[in-house]
Amino acid sequence: MSSVRGFAQVDVFTSEPTLGNPVAVVLDGARLRNEQMQAFTDWTNLSEATFVTPASNPTADYAVRIFCPGRELPFAGHPTLGTCHAWLESGGQPKSEVIVQECGVGLVRIRRGTGSRLSFAAPPLRRSGPLTDSELDVLVHGLGLDKSQVADHQWCDNGPGWQGILVDSVDTLRAIAPDGHLLAGLDVGVVAPSTDGADFEVRAFFPGNNGLTEDPVTGSLNAALAQWLIGSGRAPDTYTASQGRSIGRDGRVFVERIDSDIWIGGESTTVITGSVLL
Repeated sequence: MSSVRGFAQVDVFTSEPTLGNPVAVVLDGARLRNEQMQAFTDWTNLSEATFVTPASNPTADYAVRIFCPGRELPFAGHPTLGTCHAWLESGGQPKSEVIVQECGVGLVRIRRGTGSRLSFAAPPLRRSGPLTDSELDVLVHGLGLDKSQVADHQWCDNGPGWQGILVDSVDTLRAIAPDGHLLAGLDVGVVAPSTDGADFEVRAFFPGNNGLTEDPVTGSLNAALAQWLIGSGRAPDTYTASQGRSIGRDGRVFVERIDSDIWIGGESTTVITGSVLL
């Protein structure tokens, strides 16, 4: 039987509505079946929807299941921040200063900053290291690049299986016109140094309902890129990244390494609140 459940749609990585990446948050996901969660996610036509449930780990404040079109994800960045934002606004009370979210990759720590900024601690990479020659060839051809434009490359798998490419310039980045057939089924992130209001600019492509989709602003990718770029000395311990300009958005991601943790942060803005019948 369907029942009414609390709902929020949150725009993440922006303080100005419609410029970030929206996530649909169902605040009472308990007892929903997998099929209901997937069907609702597909119906929203957003890159992700999340479902808050009671945590099974006693140290966690809440648990969340994260779905994108056609599949469930063990972790995703902007849904983590958007869900936490909605959970706090709905009256959620964390057990300590650091909020702990339980999800498919385990426990993710989230801290509050100034204003509406939240940051999550980047989870460990499941896979890292350079791409193979054949993997790189697929991405180069699928993105319409020349190999001379590729400065570096790396596996950046932290749940979503991102393959990362560092290109030589923002001009190269913005000129990319991906081939959805050649990149079918792949999660691809591209980053370039920038001086245009941020230190780096990022683009992300992943499978969607209608083929390859470009994500407006991607927390998981930025987390994995930060671990790679900071760890290799290509980026300082603190930097900002912009994402979404190629599709009319203007997200801002704030990256900071503190001791052994890399924190990925941004502002969140609630755009819609209400209830859904599920």
